Amino acid sequence: MSSERLLVFGTAGVPHSAQSHSSLSGIARVRALGLGAMEVQFVQRVSMGAQTAKAVQKLARDHNVRLSAHAPYYINLNSRDPDIRVASQERLLKAARVAAQCGARNLVFHAGFNHDDEPSVVYQRVKGQLRSIGEQLRCEGVGMCLRPETSGRPSQFGSLDEILQLSAELQGVRPCIDFGHLHARANGAVNTYTEFGLVLDRVVEFLGQGALQDLHMHVQGIAYSQAGERKHLVLEESDLRYEELLHTWVDWSVGGTVICESPNLEQDALLLQRTYHCFVKERARPTG
Repeated sequence: MSSERLLVFGTAGVPHSAQSHSSLSGIARVRALGLGAMEVQFVQRVSMGAQTAKAVQKLARDHNVRLSAHAPYYINLNSRDPDIRVASQERLLKAARVAAQCGARNLVFHAGFNHDDEPSVVYQRVKGQLRSIGEQLRCEGVGMCLRPETSGRPSQFGSLDEILQLSAELQGVRPCIDFGHLHARANGAVNTYTEFGLVLDRVVEFLGQGALQDLHMHVQGIAYSQAGERKHLVLEESDLRYEELLHTWVDWSVGGTVICESPNLEQDALLLQRTYHCFVKERARPTG
């Protein structure tokens, strides 16, 4: 694999070992650990001011840390309450604006819940609102890639095909593929080299071969039931076959960003990074 195709690994938020819980401290700690990315967490609310965002952008650039952001959890683009739908759009817009000020290019979010609605109806509602959000951001000159995330429960909008179809049909939308969520959503399936490869093949089918060079992915151990995701776990305490997953990334020449959402954050991010680079070196080793 050429160096420009190598994946960059990081943490979902500030590493636990950072001096403080600020984004600035997190960026410095990510670089000190030898990682290369951090996902700024706006999961409760977007409270970062413009001056702080400017400082975050400068520090990330100086340390060569790739930033993304996660929008608030309180988003439901399929709510039956129009006020909630409007508020959800506003939260996404605000998160995108501040993320752009931070220098982030990707905004990850959960689109909503299916309730008892037909999947096709939910899809069209979500699609229509994301189209409006994207148009508004482009009118404002906010260059942000919206990344709806694959969800961990069938009750949530966000199957792999739903996310990929949105990405194929809407300008400025690309997938966030959470492999832990796919595993939980499938009640323990999507957990072998073959199945992980089929996910990547599906990306190519919907979005073309080039999409593999700019994937945004989440990985963590996960506990699940028949209803799907229960909670995140440390990788070694879960049944996720992460080594087989990493092998597919090398064999499919995947590029982009990997964000670790395990409870121990940086430890598992470093484990993923080390294991991945071992596989890269193994593949580059001459044979015969």
